[in-house]
Amino acid sequence: MVFLGFGKYVRADKIYALEPIVGGERGNGRRTLVWVEGIAEPVVASRTQETIIEELDTAADSAQPRRRAARRAARIDQPPLFDA
Repeated sequence: MVFLGFGKYVRADKIYALEPIVGGERGNGRRTLVWVEGIAEPVVASRTQETIIEELDTAADSAQPRRRAARRAARIDQPPLFDA
């Protein structure tokens, strides 16, 4: 989960684009447009795209060991195909 500000969270694996808000549209907690899979319009985040990207990297790094462990466990639980 990635925190977007003002109580908004999005699954890290569902974010596919970040667009900084510039000019007169920026302000009052409007920093970044976050494009999320399954949502037609972008979500307005009060955090900058740099902080969101840092959190995405952290989420990806923390998910890696779990995925490897899950694959390893799946291999161990599988019965052998051939008797040796």
